[in-house]
Amino acid sequence: MNFTKGEVIAINKPLGMTSFCALAIVRKRICVRLGVKKIKIGHAGTLDPLASGVLVLCTGKFTKRIEEFQMHGKEYTATIQLGATTPSYDMEHPVNATYPTDGITRERIEDVLKQFVGDIEQVPPTFSACKVGGQRSYDLRRKGQDVELKPKQIHIDEIELTAFDPETMQMSIRVACGKGTYIRALARDIGRALNSGGYLTALCRTRSGEQRVENCIELDKFEEWLANQTIETSEDE
Repeated sequence: MNFTKGEVIAINKPLGMTSFCALAIVRKRICVRLGVKKIKIGHAGTLDPLASGVLVLCTGKFTKRIEEFQMHGKEYTATIQLGATTPSYDMEHPVNATYPTDGITRERIEDVLKQFVGDIEQVPPTFSACKVGGQRSYDLRRKGQDVELKPKQIHIDEIELTAFDPETMQMSIRVACGKGTYIRALARDIGRALNSGGYLTALCRTRSGEQRVENCIELDKFEEWLANQTIETSEDE
């Protein structure tokens, strides 16, 4: 492997860790292995702390290809709690509103999901990295400021309802989508389309481009994996 010329590393980001922290761990391990103080590395699409799954990292000259990798299709599995919302549309914040769930059936959910397939407009969550006047939206929200974000055009290839429990009002979906799709916002919008509320209780990115979660390197095994790699240091093409 030649981390200077460029490598693509796919790790399974653990639940509860930021993408930046996961990247920092990988960077440190590579620097120690190479005996250098720094190395160029970046990620091709962040994951929320409360999400796990595929995090694609690019090193060296491959950091110039990050935008290319970001354009690759992604797949997620998600669990949504219906009948309530939180400010961030996930479990980072407590429930701030509850809604009726009368009349929500598996058949109705499957019918509603059809309206989210294809090219649609989606308003990103205000607790997100979207910039407003040069500042991150989540920073403004955490300061107690109101934030209004404009809808963005996104593309969803497929949504499959994989489970629904009418007693707990929890549903699980598999989503195949393009760049810029917020699954938290999708949970919010599905809840609204059902005349109720919705927020994420679990999220996993199962695929990013050709990288699948079952083939990713577990972060706690990365040092062991790295020790078994043959390292090249030449920058020659």
